[in-house]
Amino acid sequence: MRTTPENDELVADPATPAPPRRGVGAAVLGRLVIVLAVLGLAGGGIWLVTKASAPVASPTTMEIPALQVKAADVKPGSVAPVNATLAGGGTQQTTPQQAQPKPGKDPLATWSDKAAQATGIPARALLAYGNAELAMRQMQPNCKISWATLAGIGRIESNHGQYGGAVLGQDGRPSKPIIGVPLDGSPGVKAIGDTDGGQFDGDPAVDRAVGPMQFIPSTWRRYAADGNRDGVGDPQQIDDASLAAARYLCVNNRDMSAASGWWQGILSYNNSTEYAQKVFGLADDYAKAVAATRS
Repeated sequence: MRTTPENDELVADPATPAPPRRGVGAAVLGRLVIVLAVLGLAGGGIWLVTKASAPVASPTTMEIPALQVKAADVKPGSVAPVNATLAGGGTQQTTPQQAQPKPGKDPLATWSDKAAQATGIPARALLAYGNAELAMRQMQPNCKISWATLAGIGRIESNHGQYGGAVLGQDGRPSKPIIGVPLDGSPGVKAIGDTDGGQFDGDPAVDRAVGPMQFIPSTWRRYAADGNRDGVGDPQQIDDASLAAARYLCVNNRDMSAASGWWQGILSYNNSTEYAQKVFGLADDYAKAVAATRS
């Protein structure tokens, strides 16, 4: 585990368990209201929030989701992964899913079932990654964030919400909270004192990364999102976490479809070339696997 020196964020080291970030302040409240109004009219209805229920403490797993992931042999900044777009293209819209997706009735749920067979990613996780891509098409269309990139990060950070033997439920929550190691200054781990009173990570002494996309509580407060529209922004809920991760990657209108923008985004999530190369390989493979099903 390490942190990026530029933004003081804890990030997942490929050789250790993972972490990440989010929040909105009074200065952007006016713009937030406008964004929510536009999204409501557009049919996406994405809600940005900062509250969440306190997690039930669980033992910290020492499994390493990314250990067996191979780093792609690609030079940083030279190329972006294969551009992956959801079936239906850029004009597709869908309402964010609630607790019980209905395969066969919603276009995104239909797509996620087919993509799951091609990639081996749980359909419920793909539903979240795809939903985040669609939401960002409305919120920040120039970012062009791909579900495949989010899936690559999700695989490394928590094996798509299955970290430590957890099972990802149809409500988008793992069967037990995903909570990283204490950020107490141990070897390879940055010391980050408690910033949330244990609200998100269950630890009132120091911070821990939480949820399927491994957010540090302080970063979660800045980028918190309610991807499933249940009124709560919860870093343990994969729709919320995926949308928050997409918002983090798209900061400053970064173009995630361009080589320079993609690498900048991933390295801001975790300032490690090996980490970025692993995400690249995963995203590229996922995109190609799904594209092959359309041929």
